[in-house]
Amino acid sequence: MIQRYTRPEMGAIWSEQNKYQQWLEVELAASEALGEIGDVPADAAKLLRQHAAFDVDRINTIEREVKHDVIAFTTAVAESMAAAGHPEASRFFHYGMTSNDVVDTAQALMTKQSSALIAKAVDQLLTVLKRRAFEFKNTVQIGRTHGIHAEPYTFGLKLALWYDELNRGAKRFQAAAEEMRVGKISGAVGTFGHIGPEAEAAICAKLGLEPAPIASQVISRDRHANYINALALITALCEKIAMEVRHLQRTEVREAEEPFAPGQKGSSAMPHKRNPVTSEQICGLARVVRSNVQAAYENISLWHERDISHSSVERVILPDSTILTDYILAKTIWLVDGMVVSPERMLRNLNGTKGLVFSGQVLLDLAAAGMLREQAYKTVQAHAMRCWQQETDLYDALAADPEVAKYLNADQLRQSFALDKQLGNVDAIFARVFNT
Repeated sequence: MIQRYTRPEMGAIWSEQNKYQQWLEVELAASEALGEIGDVPADAAKLLRQHAAFDVDRINTIEREVKHDVIAFTTAVAESMAAAGHPEASRFFHYGMTSNDVVDTAQALMTKQSSALIAKAVDQLLTVLKRRAFEFKNTVQIGRTHGIHAEPYTFGLKLALWYDELNRGAKRFQAAAEEMRVGKISGAVGTFGHIGPEAEAAICAKLGLEPAPIASQVISRDRHANYINALALITALCEKIAMEVRHLQRTEVREAEEPFAPGQKGSSAMPHKRNPVTSEQICGLARVVRSNVQAAYENISLWHERDISHSSVERVILPDSTILTDYILAKTIWLVDGMVVSPERMLRNLNGTKGLVFSGQVLLDLAAAGMLREQAYKTVQAHAMRCWQQETDLYDALAADPEVAKYLNADQLRQSFALDKQLGNVDAIFARVFNT
């Protein structure tokens, strides 16, 4: 069984240490690219690569005085160059760049790192969903609409539906992550006043990014809104899966439940309880990711070429949304992989309404045999409502009706209650979903 979430990498991506490390990578790539085209001394770029360093505590100390995080960062790096005996080289650190050249481009690097972890988790969930879909491909259960028994279904179809939805989510996420894989080194209002487009392209290439075709002082935030939205859709599916498990685990249903570990306790007061706590956690946390979509959309509109109203928001919603998505995916993988399924209970629940769920097939068969559809519906419904109230068998009631017997003999009526007639296209659906 897949273990519960234990991966610390996602949180580390959004740590201050890694944030400043990515800032440094952007700065060093800029110095090297500018050195290669002759805008700064190549020796200075080399010395910066060899000796430029930072200390988070020192940056925080400087920021408390200057009230500007990028200036605090560049000052701390300049101090490291002086300590290494190369203070002159620091003249070409952050050369020709504005703060957001560094911040936005480094944010793209952190998002790229986060996206790689999320993509792996999505692939893992797809694998688990596919395996369990085929495991329960022909496990019959009742399909429910409005929470009420509808017609026969299979549990494998439920899992295949989730797989299909996640497959679309994976493609949306891949496209959104690719849209985020852009940098900008175009200056204070995006006009390349100090560094040219060729240099920007070279810097981005060193970082594994594409240059944004156009930017103001910031990269347009529609990209970020689309990215958060893609995460919200993935976690919404995880919520959908968890919600279904919660329903199926109810005492009255008991068709499937999340794993319950040896020694686990469900209630401080009631020793019998086996609560779907992980499923409930998934549902709750998905709401947080979804709520971040609104904030991301509101970040799109900024004053003129830039203000910083988006910046404080993104310091919350980008780490929170990626960390939570990774966590929710891990929880959902664990849930689906270890889900305890009860085919016997599923069949018992299906049969619990004594054939009522075949009323639609009887309706069609009577109409096909010659009874007017309106009369067929009235006849079947009358028997169904009576059987519902009296908890009697629908087949027996219909078989005893002389009007029904005019159109369907006993064997023909029995075929209306055959599961294989209802579920004969399961293979075809699976072939569509899994391309088999």
